[in-house]
Amino acid sequence: MAKKRIAIVAGGDSSEIGVSLKSAEGIYSFLNKDKYEPYIVILNRSGWKVQLPQAGGKTKETPIDKNDFSFREGEEIKHFALAYITIHGTPGENGLLQGYFELINLPYSSAGVLTSALTFDKYACNHYLQNFGVRISDSVRLEKGAAYSEKELLGRLGLPLFVKPNAGGSSFGISKVHAAGELPAAIRKAFAEDKEILLERFIAGTEVTCGCYCTRGKQVVFPPSEVISQHEFFDFDAKYNGASEEITPARLPADTLRQIQQLTLQIYAWLRAKGLIRVDYILDAEGRPTLLEVNTTPGMTSASFIPQQVRAAGLDMGEVLSDIIENELEDD
Repeated sequence: MAKKRIAIVAGGDSSEIGVSLKSAEGIYSFLNKDKYEPYIVILNRSGWKVQLPQAGGKTKETPIDKNDFSFREGEEIKHFALAYITIHGTPGENGLLQGYFELINLPYSSAGVLTSALTFDKYACNHYLQNFGVRISDSVRLEKGAAYSEKELLGRLGLPLFVKPNAGGSSFGISKVHAAGELPAAIRKAFAEDKEILLERFIAGTEVTCGCYCTRGKQVVFPPSEVISQHEFFDFDAKYNGASEEITPARLPADTLRQIQQLTLQIYAWLRAKGLIRVDYILDAEGRPTLLEVNTTPGMTSASFIPQQVRAAGLDMGEVLSDIIENELEDD
């Protein structure tokens, strides 16, 4: 049987491009090479290119034909069976790339256009899920250039509070504000990443994150992870430079772990998600989870949460990816 050609789509046009490229390398390493023929495809404003393996472990790049997402290798024009999207940020996490793949009828791994657009907007997604009874932190959304009152913001949200881009990830542009005088700089920092930002009430507690995926035949939810940052919060340095402790499974009572897993699966259903997702929470002193955000293209390096949780569940990352790929190809 011929191997199925898979595009691992990475890059993007946000600050998270470096994280995306590392995730692509992770997915490439996890995929079963006896079953799939994977290629890393890098998309950004400068062009769309596929990496072609060469002798000695080197690669060369050749352009992607945007008409059908094909490429030429020698005299052969090659097409992909599926695109595995691992762009963190635009255009791969916000529905734009999903819309393109829908137009050219190429199966892809992640949530669809509407779900991707919704989850990329933290404010809209959290308030949508609040309608189903999900607990969220009080927050205010600001648009760049709009007038606001620092006094009213602080009066509503209190101190400390978080300031973050409304769309984005990997903790770029996030600040924890302890004093009123820190607020203007935090707002400027967040606006450098996005035209809309959130100011969010601080909730003391334990940060946990839980991944899952569903196919026609099964629902799979992983053991939640506990996050202990050496910094004030789980910032970029804590996430990617080892300044944190990540414990999987989280050191929580069994009933609390089940509650988080059940809520994660329910959020997956409410959002009509596809593929792998990861949901981040804060547990307060009573063990009640407050939603932080939903990630529909979670990090996929060997040290990322999803691979950690897959290992803790006694599963194989390659088999998980195969589940997701085959489920989408059956739809085609």
